[in-house]
Amino acid sequence: MNKLKFSILLLLCSFFFVDCSSDNSSENGQIPGNSKPVTPEQWAERDLSRAIALTDTVVAHYFTGTDMTLHRYYNPYTHSVSSEVASVWMYTSAIEAVNSVMEGLKDMKESAPNLYNTNYTRYNDLLTDLYKGLEFYSGTYTLTSYTQTKQWTVYSVDRGSSAGTADVEGNKNVYDDQEWLTRELIRSYQIPGEKEYLDKAEYLADYILDGWDCTLDANGNEIGGITWGPSYVSKHSCSNGPLVSSLVWLSEVYSGKSDAISYRKIDQNGHRYTLSEEKDKYYLDFAEKIYNWQKNHLMMPNGVYYDLLGAQGGDAPQYETVDGVTYRKGLPLSTPGGLAYTYNSGTMLSGGADLYSVTKDNSYLSDIQSLTNATFSVFAQKGAAREGYYSYPLDGFSTWFNDVLMRGYLAAFQFDSNDSLPLSTFQDNLDYAYANYLYKGMLPTSLLVGWSKTTANNNTEAMFEFAFASEYAMLSHYVKQVKE
Repeated sequence: MNKLKFSILLLLCSFFFVDCSSDNSSENGQIPGNSKPVTPEQWAERDLSRAIALTDTVVAHYFTGTDMTLHRYYNPYTHSVSSEVASVWMYTSAIEAVNSVMEGLKDMKESAPNLYNTNYTRYNDLLTDLYKGLEFYSGTYTLTSYTQTKQWTVYSVDRGSSAGTADVEGNKNVYDDQEWLTRELIRSYQIPGEKEYLDKAEYLADYILDGWDCTLDANGNEIGGITWGPSYVSKHSCSNGPLVSSLVWLSEVYSGKSDAISYRKIDQNGHRYTLSEEKDKYYLDFAEKIYNWQKNHLMMPNGVYYDLLGAQGGDAPQYETVDGVTYRKGLPLSTPGGLAYTYNSGTMLSGGADLYSVTKDNSYLSDIQSLTNATFSVFAQKGAAREGYYSYPLDGFSTWFNDVLMRGYLAAFQFDSNDSLPLSTFQDNLDYAYANYLYKGMLPTSLLVGWSKTTANNNTEAMFEFAFASEYAMLSHYVKQVKE
């Protein structure tokens, strides 16, 4: 038996020895015990069923109206929904959960036909509705970038009053929001195969890459990096790393095809010009450039990633005139800073794994091995919240950030199969919460601690509930995928 299959068996064994229970919650949030799954197929079906149940509950309580207005908070104890509407980033978490469920259903069509037949079509319909609702965040504006002035239709932080009317000027528009959407659009394309999703993903990718600092330093090298948004100077992990996997996936879509793309560059004299290149090479080259830029500029001494390069907000962008035309001016930044968040390392894990899968360059394999070890050492705390369990940060938006880290662990495990522990901690924590704290079909933000005794304090973020659903679905898909 080869090492990969042996490690997979170890992972499955670790899954089967954790506590399991039925999916029927009692009024006090406890779930009576039930027999353990005995096969990977049964385990996968159970996890996916839980993902569907969680998603259905969140959709029922957090969305209002036929235009898919997503409210940020809901309290299952008081049945109150917040007036605050979710940002586009939060809204994208719903698309992520639905994509994850549909991936699982598609993979289990033969082994769990009833589950597939009951849910696939309605989830495809839900996906369509979510993308229609997404257009309430879209707006159009004209951007002066490093190489051109062009009109773009992209997505605002905030929801507009009607489709296509959102304000996308200034700090209402950040690149990372477009990157999370690009990722999900490609996944949506890969599931039902509708080309409109691919077209939109490519459009957003072109917009984001227009924000790559392709100006040259004194040595004639690109300064590189993507700012947090067009109106920002700082360059963030979250506006660079998340794009890597998406670009690799786009490269794979066009592998062996002659489709070409035109893009803008800058020569040694500062003149802007247009080039054309086959898409598969263009996207892969950019994926490697962005990955290497973040690795070289934002890796911390302990092996995980800083949040940003340059002061957040900082000075306003500067502009220059070349040949009578105005362009954004490049700005070298030197000092990294900010806190280490789990998602900034998670996107580099996913990106490194995807780059290795295509290039077979062993440097990426070494990177994901080192980063897996570093992230688990830095972020996972054994016994901090509950004896025998590993917990991850919960401050701010960390619950969703941890979801991105788990994606990275899943991607990396395909090629770095020596340690199943990081993945098993996510399965264990979800299962513990599902067995002990499931209430009205929802899980608490702290999976290992549970709900507050003060019922008014139990407002939960929609994106956190969607993260739990997506994690269950991804784990389901993974277990089924590697069972052989």
